[in-house]
Amino acid sequence: MSGMTKRDRVQAALRGDAVDRPPVCFWHHFQPGGSGYRLAEATYDFFVRRFDLDIAKLMPDLRYPFPRRSIAGIEDWYLVDAIDFDRARYAVEWVRAVRRLRQLAGPDVPIVVTVFSPLAQALYFVARPEILLQHHEERPALVHDVLRILAENVRRHIELVLEAGADGVFFALQGCSASVMSRERYRELGRPYDLFALSAAADGWLNVLHVHGDRELFFDDVLDYPVQVLSWSDRRAGPSLREARQRTDKCLMGGWDEFGALAHGPVEAIRAEARDAVEQTTGRRFILANGCSVPDDTDERWLAAARRAVEELT
Repeated sequence: MSGMTKRDRVQAALRGDAVDRPPVCFWHHFQPGGSGYRLAEATYDFFVRRFDLDIAKLMPDLRYPFPRRSIAGIEDWYLVDAIDFDRARYAVEWVRAVRRLRQLAGPDVPIVVTVFSPLAQALYFVARPEILLQHHEERPALVHDVLRILAENVRRHIELVLEAGADGVFFALQGCSASVMSRERYRELGRPYDLFALSAAADGWLNVLHVHGDRELFFDDVLDYPVQVLSWSDRRAGPSLREARQRTDKCLMGGWDEFGALAHGPVEAIRAEARDAVEQTTGRRFILANGCSVPDDTDERWLAAARRAVEELT
């Protein structure tokens, strides 16, 4: 086990094999100004050069080509259309980002691309989730048509980034929570489009499902999604890592509260959460990470302390 490469370490964790230490990753957003090249450079600088993390995660900072919070009236949904992935700058810049990051990082660093689910994209188009839900009640066929378009766009996006050299996707769900909608509504508006989009990631070996939210997650409803890793805010939303381990044999990703010690210190609290996470999971099928993005202005001394703490977890 000594001298494991990043790829070896992550792949061993996915299999449940022994590792020299738990794989580690943490992240926040960047401001690449629409440039895939700048996003790749910032990603390499943060994940590889400065913090020597086991996974390089391309953040969703090359925005989907449709304005956020732009849907107000029900007729506005007709503005959502298919993306021409042969010509759209959105597609070009994402391919450029993945290829440049792979060039910089080399073959040993696992790369995942953050992708929002179709329903997550739709929820970003409205000011409040209630608008989407009301429009679904009034014009269900229209909302489903939009979700189908978005699912095809996301699916093609996944195909492109994998072809460009990514090892998988970090597939982020929104709305998969009783605080946003009922379980029945999510099964109608979320799950089928999630699965359609994710079908494009079948050749990826490092696909992560991120269940976003701080309470009342429909965690058990997505355990059968075709991914290798599950990510969620275990310290805030639950279930705990220990509880999740009893429900699934997938690799678990979490352990640090993204708004807790990892963002504010002190160092001993960062270490304590890391040790506790390993204890909850026995350190097998486990990647130590934040539950969701840490604040972008997080003092990097806390991130550096977290990275040092991982070396103690043998």
